[in-house]
Amino acid sequence: MPHVITQSCCSDGSCVFACPVNCIHPSPDEPGFATAEMLFIDPDACVDCGACVSACPVGAIAPDSRLSAEQLPFVEINAGFYPKREGKLPPTSKLAPVPDAPMVHARGGGPLRVAIVGSGPAAMYAADELLTQSGVQVNVFEKLPTPYGLARAGVAPDHQATKQVTSLFDRIAARRDFRFYLNVEVGSDLTHDELLDHHHAVLYAVGAPTDKRLDVEGMSLPVASTATEFVAWYNGHPDFADLAVDLSGERVIVVGNGNVALDVARILTAEPDTLARTDIADHALAALRESRVREVVIAARRGPAASAFTLPELIGLTARCDVVLDANDHQRVREDLAEATDDLTRRKLEILSKLGDSTAPVTGPRIRLAYNLTPRRVLGAQRVTGVEFGVTGTDEVVALDAGTVLTSIGYRGMPVRGLPFDEAAGVVPNDGGRVLDGDDPVPGSYVAGWIKRGPTGFIGTNKSCAAQTVHTLVADYNAGLLPDPSHKPSALDRFVRGRAPEVVDAAGWRAIDAAEVARGRGERPRVKFTAVEEMLRVAASVPAEPMHRRLLSGLLR
Repeated sequence: MPHVITQSCCSDGSCVFACPVNCIHPSPDEPGFATAEMLFIDPDACVDCGACVSACPVGAIAPDSRLSAEQLPFVEINAGFYPKREGKLPPTSKLAPVPDAPMVHARGGGPLRVAIVGSGPAAMYAADELLTQSGVQVNVFEKLPTPYGLARAGVAPDHQATKQVTSLFDRIAARRDFRFYLNVEVGSDLTHDELLDHHHAVLYAVGAPTDKRLDVEGMSLPVASTATEFVAWYNGHPDFADLAVDLSGERVIVVGNGNVALDVARILTAEPDTLARTDIADHALAALRESRVREVVIAARRGPAASAFTLPELIGLTARCDVVLDANDHQRVREDLAEATDDLTRRKLEILSKLGDSTAPVTGPRIRLAYNLTPRRVLGAQRVTGVEFGVTGTDEVVALDAGTVLTSIGYRGMPVRGLPFDEAAGVVPNDGGRVLDGDDPVPGSYVAGWIKRGPTGFIGTNKSCAAQTVHTLVADYNAGLLPDPSHKPSALDRFVRGRAPEVVDAAGWRAIDAAEVARGRGERPRVKFTAVEEMLRVAASVPAEPMHRRLLSGLLR
């Protein structure tokens, strides 16, 4: 009874190191790990010990006999990753070697102190890697009163299993030498240089918070927005709670066909009563109950073989939603399938080939995948009425009516105040996470996650990315390249509170978290607060720790 990794896989990699027979690949030390759509268990090598189940932070692994109907395709997908062995036993080995944690060489001036800016997966994995060593203190700064970045505000509400990774982050945050400074904006409340006065190093894990913009006429019209903003809106991000969303039209067009586009289309066509059992924002649920959307068109510039969505997400979409193709796109799928050599691409095309035809009677909200459509302009005068496309590679023009247009063509990093920035790549230039200004390192400055490598990979990809940065940082510290801070550890708390009096600490976050869960009343995972003022009011309900205890805590860290 081999175990199977399902579409909930976040590529964290913990299962790899838990496996006693090295049957989960690609592993973080293998070249294909960074670009793999998921990890795969070798059914011939699996010894059914269940160690991977315990290690997985998102509950994505189960015995093949306990899979839902939606998950059954993953039996073949896991097995298909491994070559046929013609009856030979699979190669097994000892426990996959866990990469050594970076050894911090203690010095007389006190512990290694690191400030991490951002609190998403890259930040939390970096903190975890640092705190494997004694004599290290980590302070995490986040501009929102709530932590965990896209794990909280980016994962779709109907993907609750993926959100379980925040339980791992909670355990990291509970460590003695970890401290949250939430509702504090670095670059506004505090500067980079001021953080360096209190730390040996500052590590930025601020992600890629903006979108690549579609530069065509009409994108400035009302309800022409980005999928990223729409995702933040339905996930209750306070910066987007008041986003103008109009679902009164019968069609929504999403330009781009990556996983985010599929998330948006799935939420727009989902049964509201089903979403009511998730942590979707109340304002979004109310709007979706009133929605008149009958069709979401996901439009891609290229053909089916170049689809940007992953195979697991496509399987999940087609299992839950009515997905169709036009006749000409069915023909494109057949042509691409005849030429496909890559296994994952072939599997995607096989699924696409079995989709229904768009000419079938519409019985409920549906999703239409459309290919070879290059947007030329958004139509409308006072508001959006549709999109004009050119058929890619031809002079043909096609116009589709729509009441709302969302673009989903990629994320982009924003400049970090005080650090160099590569405008073309949308990242902070770096070498292994060490920030560079030209060829010269910027003292004490490091990056991890999307601001380091660009918006690629999955939640767990940030684990190996953060580990590389931490190894670089610790090597610099051990080499004497990071001078001791000018202030003692006990001075930081007073300094931050002086600059940001409404700072939210770990106790404040626990109060917000508990209140949101309680608002769910056992029927929903949580009901999120969507206004900063609400969050601060709840956080302030926790009695403040007396000043003398905060000072003592700082001295003992």
